[in-house]
Amino acid sequence: MADNTYILTIDCPDRSGVVAAVSTFIAERGGLILEASHFRDPAGDRSYMRTLFNTAAASSQGEIEAAFTSIAAIFDMAWHLWPADHRCRVMIAVSRQDHCLNSLLHRWNNGSLPIDIVGVISNHDNNRSLVEWYGLPFHHLPIGDAGKAEQEAQLLQLFEQERGELLVLARYMQILSSELASQLAGRCINIHHSFLPGFKGARPYFQAYDRGVKLIGATSHYVTADLDEGPIIEQAVERVDHSMDPKRLTEVGHDVENLVLNRAVRWHAEHRIFVRGNRTAILL
Repeated sequence: MADNTYILTIDCPDRSGVVAAVSTFIAERGGLILEASHFRDPAGDRSYMRTLFNTAAASSQGEIEAAFTSIAAIFDMAWHLWPADHRCRVMIAVSRQDHCLNSLLHRWNNGSLPIDIVGVISNHDNNRSLVEWYGLPFHHLPIGDAGKAEQEAQLLQLFEQERGELLVLARYMQILSSELASQLAGRCINIHHSFLPGFKGARPYFQAYDRGVKLIGATSHYVTADLDEGPIIEQAVERVDHSMDPKRLTEVGHDVENLVLNRAVRWHAEHRIFVRGNRTAILL
């Protein structure tokens, strides 16, 4: 992206003229809209809009923001402006399972995921060699005698020290405290399996096999104080059948988890997700 290319997102009460106001603002500055998505939510009576544009002159971000402020006030917009070439600074938290971690690292390394991974945190040490092979810092934060509160304080300190913008729980098998979830609101994404019917606890794919399930899947969502009930970003399912043993079910499930988590991280990094209450709109 050119230096003078930006992403503008707006969330405002729906009314006539919202799209025209944004388009006119860009045109008056000799700008060119490269991508635009708009959604009117009839239930909430709100407009969501994401616009990728460039400006003819090398206007600074501050100059554009100052100029747009008066328009935003007219429409009561909640809005943000980002340089299009900014890469979201991501920290990953993981436990023993490495499939989501490995998928994120691979896509980051080959440039297909528009993020910068700044480190990996784990309450176990088994993924150290994988992370360090990619040249990234690995932080082993076991839950010791001092308890979970101390470990979470260390996690948050590392996240802030690295100027993290998103924490990805890539099969991190610890429940975040309400306090940490609140501090990371809108900046923490989780992934978990989704079975029909659902199974909790240890060895879920073995439970699924015992019940003879025909659909398995995954859900990625923002983390809130309510366990696994935050705003859903992405879901997918895969059909399975009686011929698949627990090992094969696990392989299929891990593939779906990888796919869903990578989509969620990408859409967050590209500022495509709009959250209103417990719902999301994804402008693709």
